[in-house]
Amino acid sequence: MTDEPLDRELLIELITKEVMSTLASQVDRCHTPEGVRRVVVNGADRVAFHGEASEVPLDLAKYIDHTALKPETTADDIDQLCQEAEQYQFASVCVNPTWVKRAATKLRGSNVKVCSVIGFPLGASTSEVKALEARRAIRDGAREVDMVINVGALKSGDHQTVLVDIAKVVDSAHEAGAIVKVILETSLLTDAEKVVASSLAKKAKADFVKTSTGFGGGGATVYDVALMRETVGPDMGVKASGGVRTKSDVEDMIAAGATRIGASAGVQIVDANEGDSSGHSY
Repeated sequence: MTDEPLDRELLIELITKEVMSTLASQVDRCHTPEGVRRVVVNGADRVAFHGEASEVPLDLAKYIDHTALKPETTADDIDQLCQEAEQYQFASVCVNPTWVKRAATKLRGSNVKVCSVIGFPLGASTSEVKALEARRAIRDGAREVDMVINVGALKSGDHQTVLVDIAKVVDSAHEAGAIVKVILETSLLTDAEKVVASSLAKKAKADFVKTSTGFGGGGATVYDVALMRETVGPDMGVKASGGVRTKSDVEDMIAAGATRIGASAGVQIVDANEGDSSGHSY
């Protein structure tokens, strides 16, 4: 685990990079993912993708975490979620910890992973509790965990607490071979805080940064995905989650830099994609 203070010069460099990106020249059209990112860092909160077929994959299912996180989710709902995930070959099912064992049993022998959420949805549990929750979920069959950061600590400027919080979960997961996605809850953050939170997740050696819980009053935007991608670089995962409901939403998020999508509407998204052989939505 990383206990050293986050270097002040690194913070200054990251925030400066974010501010300078807003001064970049505008582009009129978005023919590539890079073009999308240049537009959104200049203030656009929604774009349509008009690139080549190879730039947004036809097989969107492998990008989607098929999600059921509402408190009223039942055992039958979980069974249906797993059946759909196996049928459509989604990347994973994402469920609350209480359902991990059932989902893992249902999906045994398939290529679909089980993902669970940690410190969800507020992120206000202690680091020790989050680490324990991650270990338990992994023992029950989760191969991925999506943890919520300590939003209050971040907004208080206590970056060391946020860093340690993430690192403890990362250590618990990585020792068991599981991956960690770090939920920033972007709707509650300033752009500078999004940059800092993304850099802290990268410094703690998390595998992904993720936009939202879906319970925080806002969801993923193309702008936030692009900003997070610019901050973490090309090698770390970025997950767009919250309010992603259509095929065009998914295409826009992937074009902006997302490598995973969290959605409860995965079946509708994939069915729409299969109904359009061009792979595009204009």
